Amino acid sequence: MADHSEATCKQVDDGMARVFELFGKRWTGLIVATLMSGPVHFADLRRAIPGISERMLSDRLMELAGVGLLVREVDAGPPLRVSYRLTEAGLAMDPALKELGRWAETYLADGGQCPQRFRR
Repeated sequence: MADHSEATCKQVDDGMARVFELFGKRWTGLIVATLMSGPVHFADLRRAIPGISERMLSDRLMELAGVGLLVREVDAGPPLRVSYRLTEAGLAMDPALKELGRWAETYLADGGQCPQRFRR
């Protein structure tokens, strides 16, 4: 007989699982946040996110393009330059990212840890 207890039946929402599968990867949120202001060339994007390697940036950009959050555009040269911009779906993340930023200012302001007054 199958176990149908409350603990067994309680699962994470599929949509939330998909969001964190993508945005839970290092750099993804920072890339999307950087692109919120408009198209950015690859080199400028890399400079805007200290610590990210060219390979990692390229991989994350391909992944974000693959799920439809950004578009890669080749600018006519010379010199040949590649820029990236968010799609409508990518831009729709703006309110959520701003809310996460506000949450971090309140709850992670002490060097990445919740201040004692918020711990229970």
